[in-house]
Amino acid sequence: MKKISFLMCVHHHQPVGNLEQVFHKAFAAAYQPFVQSLQRHPRIKATLHFSGSLLEWIEAEKPAFLDMLSALVHRGQIELMGGGFYDPIFSMLREPDATGQLQLMNQFLKKHFSQSPRGAWTPERVWDPVLPRLYAAAGICYTLLDSTHFVSAGLDPEEIRGYYVTEREGKTLAVFPLDVHLRYSIPFQPPEKTIDYLKFLAGDDEHCAITYGDDGEKFGLWPGTYTWVYEQGWLEHFFTLLEQNADMICMHTLSEYLDQHPPQGQIYLPTLSYEEMMEWALPADAIVRFENLHEQLDRIGVRDKFSVFIRGGYWNNFLTKYPESNQLHKKMLLVSERLEQLEGKGLQLAPARRELYKSQCNCAYWHGLFGGVYLNYLRHAAYTHLITAETIMDTAEHGDTDWIEYRVMDFNKDLSDDVVVSGKNLTLYCSPRNGGTLFELDFKPCAFNLLNTFTRKREAYHRRLKTGNGILPEPDQPGTLPLRVHAASRVKQEGLEHALVYDWYDRHTFRDHFLDPSTTLESFSRSCYTERGDFVTAPYTLTRIGTDPDRPVVSFELVRDGLVVEDYCEHPVRLTKTFSVDDSHRHVTVAYTLRSDADRAFPAWFGIELNITLLAAHDPLRYLLFPGTPSSMQVMGAQQAHEKVSAFDLKDDRNGFGIRIGLEPAAGVWTFPIETVSQSDDGLELTYQGTAILLHWNQPLQPAHEVHRVVQLHLYQYPAAKKTV
Repeated sequence: MKKISFLMCVHHHQPVGNLEQVFHKAFAAAYQPFVQSLQRHPRIKATLHFSGSLLEWIEAEKPAFLDMLSALVHRGQIELMGGGFYDPIFSMLREPDATGQLQLMNQFLKKHFSQSPRGAWTPERVWDPVLPRLYAAAGICYTLLDSTHFVSAGLDPEEIRGYYVTEREGKTLAVFPLDVHLRYSIPFQPPEKTIDYLKFLAGDDEHCAITYGDDGEKFGLWPGTYTWVYEQGWLEHFFTLLEQNADMICMHTLSEYLDQHPPQGQIYLPTLSYEEMMEWALPADAIVRFENLHEQLDRIGVRDKFSVFIRGGYWNNFLTKYPESNQLHKKMLLVSERLEQLEGKGLQLAPARRELYKSQCNCAYWHGLFGGVYLNYLRHAAYTHLITAETIMDTAEHGDTDWIEYRVMDFNKDLSDDVVVSGKNLTLYCSPRNGGTLFELDFKPCAFNLLNTFTRKREAYHRRLKTGNGILPEPDQPGTLPLRVHAASRVKQEGLEHALVYDWYDRHTFRDHFLDPSTTLESFSRSCYTERGDFVTAPYTLTRIGTDPDRPVVSFELVRDGLVVEDYCEHPVRLTKTFSVDDSHRHVTVAYTLRSDADRAFPAWFGIELNITLLAAHDPLRYLLFPGTPSSMQVMGAQQAHEKVSAFDLKDDRNGFGIRIGLEPAAGVWTFPIETVSQSDDGLELTYQGTAILLHWNQPLQPAHEVHRVVQLHLYQYPAAKKTV
């Protein structure tokens, strides 16, 4: 009789920093019922992976579930895979961190299940040729990758079975190819179709095997799947059919199959991920061309034959596609390097290393089908863990004394110098090249990056929103097959097409504008206005930097000689801004000097743009407070205009801190939310990224005359609001 080995692997993960209610929902809707189904079907074998962030939550909130898994492990029904503990993309890590993540998972599984893992889940199946060596050092002997990797290496898709072996520097690794047909059909098609497919693939070769591996969230958490998989009995029926066909369809854990069968051959794989990921990693315009090419291949009937030779991008290019991801990544590298140096001096910093590892969870660094880098709370979590790690290292180095230091360095790794100022309370990052702006300001006592904002960008899927192609305004109807979330996008709210706004500069802070007289709050908020100066994105020159010898204050000066256009005349203007960082008083003061070298006076509407986040647009406990009679309190998502303002506050009652912004002289103030339209598993949605604040003065510039403006940010703390259950 023909036989086939069906190797089933399911990966379960929730990101570091995800909402607590999502953990609870995912556990109740997907993780627990799936494992309970396995309990009821002891002949069904599976290999399971749980990320460390999810395991830690389970240990704290649902410890009995660990006992349930342990019982299945010890009766030989399931195998637990290892991997990077917090699910990092290994190609973005320094090697010591990659090794540490693997070891941390090994230790957890050994402690709780008395077994060391033999396999490793490769997050998002992002392959790097160095992985065999890294995995071997951690005692890992196999992983799983998509069949895309193998087809791109030249194998015939019809012949990809079992597993293959690869190596790096003589360290071998078994690699199981994941069947793409199963990934798209389980659990989205009736189980009979999967059984028929497995029977069709069965052969006389006893080594014939097919591997399924995908996300556990598909079994209950994805839209429409809980009803289909559990209430309508898809999973129960599937397991029953597998048991009924056990004479032809054999089930093994991956280690069992590895021990009993030889590899299909040796292979060297290119640096790829699954097909959708490689498309998402492309720039938006390139995705449109990529999709158009596939449509052309479809029209002439050769897509299936030749599309395997047409690859998308490389995962690490998310760091160039999204500068916000790159900034987070480069901070992570900086913290990692400093931690290694301090540990090399004999300092014991295990808590800081744990915080670093948490920041490396992959979800905050990229975007595809799910929110990813667009979700401000995921980015915030990563920054919080990095700032906490820095604070632990600060205490180890400096104790509780006041201190401050600066570095001029290529932080973003773009061959241009940035200024980094660090103290006990504040850390500030400035890019002279990018408009002389701040792109990070950390308030260490609250582990909060106040400038964790996001620029409104064009995405390829926005064209579907404009045309309605592939958009589902309503969820799946009861009684129908659940739709794969890759197949189409839903719209979570009406009118999103009107929210499509694209910025032409990064949403940094202390960005300098000369506005056209026709500019309004509405046109400025939509980036549809006329800029009269050439200062917004232009490079500034760092002319001096130094530390006050008597107190923890660092000052540095940036200068640009630029032009302001008025009535077809170009007027030369020198703009100097001097940053003063007073760490002990928690002040950042920026003193501006504008000097015109024009031969006549001309009107100048000068504005300084700040972009700040308190993470929520409509939370009544996070707001702007403008003094007056009566005082005006507005949520962060309010669009508003005020005149003759000398000071106002941004307050976060949840975390117990505020920012007082002082202005000299008094200025007009515009505020509006920065909101992006992005894709998620639930559909296209509007996401708050921060609040833009324009401080502006309309005053002529006189020849050879200096105009002075001062903006001061003062950070302070107060008792946080009590948390309610």
